[in-house]
Amino acid sequence: MNFMNIVKRFKKDEDGAVTVDWVVLTAAIVGLGIAVLTSVSGGTTSLADKISSSLSAMTVLTH
Repeated sequence: MNFMNIVKRFKKDEDGAVTVDWVVLTAAIVGLGIAVLTSVSGGTTSLADKISSSLSAMTVLTH
């Protein structure tokens, strides 16, 4: 195989481009997940604190 055939085959190979697309798509999904977790975490922490306070104030009746 000569050098020109290797160069032509390299130019036709698109596996690297597909890999880059998947990496960018995966990074976008991970970034979106982190953004959602960041925005929701404050509300869930507040809700957990309210539930904890309510449960702490309750008494258990025994017969």
